[in-house]
Amino acid sequence: MIYFVIYLFLEVIVTVDIAGRIGGLATFLEIVASAFLGIMILMNFRHTLGENLYALQTRQITMESFTKRNMTALLGAVLLILPGFLGDMIGVLMQFSLLSSFIVNRFSRKYQPPTQPKDDNVIDAEIIDDFPSLR
Repeated sequence: MIYFVIYLFLEVIVTVDIAGRIGGLATFLEIVASAFLGIMILMNFRHTLGENLYALQTRQITMESFTKRNMTALLGAVLLILPGFLGDMIGVLMQFSLLSSFIVNRFSRKYQPPTQPKDDNVIDAEIIDDFPSLR
């Protein structure tokens, strides 16, 4: 609860300061543009979710990374929809961190699950016994 109050206080201070510098019309246009951007991100979230799900299925990312990516994108989009400059700055940074994690995962080494060493001295066999007591 205290973090929410601190966030609201900082949001009001930053918004009033920036709105006083750029004017009312520019503030209104920024709020409308950032809300539109947040709505567009939410509308296209299914594509982001699909890409993250594919990366999870191919074991390019872990479950923690999958959750972090999706939650970051959603929270960033919601912060863009809410009016205020501080929330917009944090929301944009959350979207860029999502973008940067995609870039890092594209060019980094892919996750490979550990494999068991193959033992060439093992012979596979099937034993068939004709005794009825064992059936």
